[in-house]
Amino acid sequence: MTIENVGEVETKVTEIRATTSVHPASTASAPVRGPLDLIAEQWPVLAFAACAVMLGAAHAFETFGKLAPCLLCLKQREVYWVTGTVALVAVAASRTPWADRARRPLILLLAIGFLFGAGVATYHAGAEWKWWPGPAACAAGGAASASDLVAMLKGAKIAAPSCDKAVWVFLGLSMAGWNAVISLGLAIASAFAALRAPVSPRAA
Repeated sequence: MTIENVGEVETKVTEIRATTSVHPASTASAPVRGPLDLIAEQWPVLAFAACAVMLGAAHAFETFGKLAPCLLCLKQREVYWVTGTVALVAVAASRTPWADRARRPLILLLAIGFLFGAGVATYHAGAEWKWWPGPAACAAGGAASASDLVAMLKGAKIAAPSCDKAVWVFLGLSMAGWNAVISLGLAIASAFAALRAPVSPRAA
């Protein structure tokens, strides 16, 4: 082997080493997306699904469990109707040219809505536990189910549900108590998704 051949071999070895040293660096510099990033990216869809499940469960308890909602129960449903609408708007906005600008404010709005729902549910649960009095309208009479309204039209007397009595308890918590826990969890998850999701993919 001549001196020229040795030089060519050394040059090729140097090039191979340089190539192998460049590729790991470029791989390490690429952003790695974990499960939390995927959840944050799809959070509007997940939040909408959570609202639909909670509303479906409430109506199932009313229809099949014969548990008529009180005034505060209906207020908690209204929160899910509003937050579900906001989540649906966020899903639709994610497919528009303004997705980067609209995403974070809408998810933060979800966090505020869920936090408000947690407050209403906590107030309701506290009234059930007699920690504080419920609203006067609840004490006088609450809402009735559709079947109750039909019965009232026929002349039947229906006792309206009161806000300060837990009609269903599981593991020591009423429906209002469980809703407070779930709403708080959704509020925290929404805030996390808003802070974790980048404002623009080009900025990453």
